[in-house]
Amino acid sequence: MSIGVLAELQAGMAELSTPTRVYVAAGRFTEPDPDLPELAARIRTLLLAVAADEAWQRYLPGYNAPSLPEICASLEPVETHEAASFLAQVAAVDLVWRSHRHLPLETAERAADRVVSTLGPEASWWTNHDVEGGAVNGLTPLFDSLLAGTDGEHFALALQIADD
Repeated sequence: MSIGVLAELQAGMAELSTPTRVYVAAGRFTEPDPDLPELAARIRTLLLAVAADEAWQRYLPGYNAPSLPEICASLEPVETHEAASFLAQVAAVDLVWRSHRHLPLETAERAADRVVSTLGPEASWWTNHDVEGGAVNGLTPLFDSLLAGTDGEHFALALQIADD
């Protein structure tokens, strides 16, 4: 069962990825009883991969991803029933030019629904957005939007990055 979940998560997240704009990761935790710090470690790995991407190196010279406590402090919970919509927005709608689409919204919605369904109704979802106030706790010096989810065994991450 677990192999099927991982393959489904990876396939769904791959559909949400777009070159140089929407970065994704999905996997299975290796630590026993993973919690927010382990999820933050996976987020940090993704941030470092973005910074290493040639497309972003000139915008992020000398960038070092936030520490795990800083990442944890930047995260706000997202209700599970809002996760698929939020994930589709991160993948499809440009952070700077809201009318620009990285993916057709319908494509992103289908893939996001599958990912959220795969992690299940008990999954925890986190974002670097203050959902109530609309502010963003940036993880980079650029515009970024993150959604991270975990079912306690697997994780799925989507990060859109932009610069105006």
